[in-house]
Amino acid sequence: MPRLAVILTQGFADWEYGVLCGLGRAYFGLDVRFVTPVPGDVISMGGLVARVSDGFELLDSWEPDAVVVIGGTLWEHPDAPDLSGLLEGAQARGAVLAGICGGTLALARAGVLNTLRHTSNDASFLGLHAAGYAGAALYVDEPKAVRDGKVVTAAGTAPVSFAAEIMTALDVPLETVQQLKSMLGAEHIGTQARSV
Repeated sequence: MPRLAVILTQGFADWEYGVLCGLGRAYFGLDVRFVTPVPGDVISMGGLVARVSDGFELLDSWEPDAVVVIGGTLWEHPDAPDLSGLLEGAQARGAVLAGICGGTLALARAGVLNTLRHTSNDASFLGLHAAGYAGAALYVDEPKAVRDGKVVTAAGTAPVSFAAEIMTALDVPLETVQQLKSMLGAEHIGTQARSV
């Protein structure tokens, strides 16, 4: 069973982890644990109070197969946590690294995106908010998640493809990944955008 450490910070985005963690744990056999810089109560953008009992030290002892950085308001500020050492250590162990929305900033600041294809909220977002980011030539303007080897990135509007690409990177059987995408995309089959 693949082990996922999901990083939440104050102001985390409620919609970005639900598919991966909720369905991933309940239906697809992922072992999910949440971590935060300071264990205790973490409040989401929507006002959900989550009590997270594990800090970053869990990553050394548990050695997850994937480290997932969920977006939120904190990542755009100078006092955002520096995950460089943590991400470098996980990558050296062969773990999947993933960031969605503001979580891509943590990967960019750590230098992870400088040599790999990646995406984020838009082309200027990473350069504007991530000092040291030098991967603009490899940025992919894509509404779905982008996976390059064991690194997955996504805009905040792509939680389904984000979950699917993480599962693919973890070698979850493709039929299972396709089941996830089919189930969550069913409402959009055959529909077209309509003006209100």
